[in-house]
Amino acid sequence: MGVVRGVILDESVFLAEGGDDKNVSSLRLGVESLIRILFLSRIHMGISYGVGLPDDKVSILKRIASLYSLDCFILNDPVSEVMPGWSNTDDGSIIYLVSNKKELLPKLSSYNWLIVVLNVGGESSCDTPNILQIENLEELPLIMCNLNKRSIGTNAVTVGYIMKPSRVEDFAKRGAFPLCPTQNGLMFIPLSSKLPLSSQLKDVDIVLHKATDEILSIEENKLTFTQNMQELQRYLDQHRDCCVIDPLSNIYTLLDRLEIQQVLLDLVELNTKGSYLIRGAHFLKVDNFDEFNFVTGLTEARLSLPCIVKPKVACGVSDAHKMAIVFRVNDFKNLRVPLPAVIQEYVDHSSTLYKFYVLGEQIFYAVKKSIPNADILMKLSNGDDLKPIVFDSLKSLPTADSVNDSGASNHGMTRNESIDLKLVTDAANWLRRRLQLTIFGFDVVIQDGTHDHVIVDVNYLPSFKEVPDDISIPAFWEAIRNKFDCWMSK
Repeated sequence: MGVVRGVILDESVFLAEGGDDKNVSSLRLGVESLIRILFLSRIHMGISYGVGLPDDKVSILKRIASLYSLDCFILNDPVSEVMPGWSNTDDGSIIYLVSNKKELLPKLSSYNWLIVVLNVGGESSCDTPNILQIENLEELPLIMCNLNKRSIGTNAVTVGYIMKPSRVEDFAKRGAFPLCPTQNGLMFIPLSSKLPLSSQLKDVDIVLHKATDEILSIEENKLTFTQNMQELQRYLDQHRDCCVIDPLSNIYTLLDRLEIQQVLLDLVELNTKGSYLIRGAHFLKVDNFDEFNFVTGLTEARLSLPCIVKPKVACGVSDAHKMAIVFRVNDFKNLRVPLPAVIQEYVDHSSTLYKFYVLGEQIFYAVKKSIPNADILMKLSNGDDLKPIVFDSLKSLPTADSVNDSGASNHGMTRNESIDLKLVTDAANWLRRRLQLTIFGFDVVIQDGTHDHVIVDVNYLPSFKEVPDDISIPAFWEAIRNKFDCWMSK
């Protein structure tokens, strides 16, 4: 059998009967999620149904077929008359997924498809050795990967990923998570919370996660993950030989803004006489806004107003991105930013932010509009008598466009175009070695006047959407493959 290139779903898998009323039907739970996975993996799909299926049920099938551009047809003999393109070929094979239709199996066996039977409740419906049986729809992607691995040999690597649905959708829409092998042999399957994780992981070669999305709380430096992530954490603790991008212990630094800032202090190793400086922002930790001596503290930390105030917790909780820009010392009192907090140097950077992405040994960057310089921010705050500007960095940022000043957004842009890419590339490689991470991102601003290159944020497994997909996705795959090959060599 070749690589799986197509999946036909029988209406018995697709439709679920509604209670005692045999005339009422709806989609079986999980079937649309499966179709979505196959669709985003660009797997050729079809829906088949028998003669005599009620019109209302046919209408449901055709609606989904239209939504996902599926073939929808009546199963009949001979196959060539009604289903052109659905016979097995040399470059691929077809799976027919059916549920508890014993009377249909002899007919299906003549079509040269691989028959997979969904046995709801685990009751066997056949004893035919060349027919596979599953109990849950979520098992099908893993079966497909195992079949593909058997077909293409030892070069195939199965990547099991665990992320929140919106993150999965974002990556999958860009073709990052294909079920069929990539050019370097990777196949991606979702790790489902509806199946025992251990049973899925025994057939997975490498685990990819976005654990920073799975944090429920951080209290006294103790993390609480979602149930699914806790299960993965237990599994990884018990199976130290499991290849994972990246070990959970390696990402903990990025959960704490204070730890990140302390790591960035060591960037001084990269600075040489006669070149621009690369550094982290000056910073100060504060546990209580009412009791701290800000006049002394800011001076000792080499900070001047305005400053940007951020929660110490960098991600994973609802208010981790609630920040404030403070212009006066007295306004630190009663500031609505979660404690403990990090007061960070506000760097005038002419509204220009450089987002860098490290994908294994490859480094990319994009230029984005950012918060304006301090003088423009003061215009934003002028109506409130320079009161702090409080914002959520994930939702909206203070921008120069908010000020009726046509020159604000272009101020200093020419100066900031001369970024020292070698310097930042050296810093990216330094961070990769220091943090021992495979895929991460960081933000750089260039300080007006001094031209210091200042790293203001570091984050794990970013979306890297600003980099064109035809460049970033192959680099993403290469980073994963190289990590696996390196792990295997050890």
